[in-house]
Amino acid sequence: MPKTNTTELLEALAAEIGENVYIDIAKWHLYLSDAKLHTVVAEQLYPLITSKTVNEDRVMEVLASIPVKIGGGRRELPLIDLLPLQCQVNLVDILEKYQREI
Repeated sequence: MPKTNTTELLEALAAEIGENVYIDIAKWHLYLSDAKLHTVVAEQLYPLITSKTVNEDRVMEVLASIPVKIGGGRRELPLIDLLPLQCQVNLVDILEKYQREI
């Protein structure tokens, strides 16, 4: 399923991230699509795919740089702090799949 259109690829990537990656708060799973974070994550990680540099360390650096407002915006936490390890692994797997396909 190679996608040549950048917008189409970003939308597909964002949708897959949104459906498969969640933040965990007190054992509640809030999927990134529901948290309206999937597009931001896809846009931030897309350059790793196009430059064929997806690896766990680079992905974690990007996730650490994405702030998530909590408590009505009173505080911010890096997204990496809210993702369980399994979601981090799933995210890297998704990105590696897209990297192979383009």
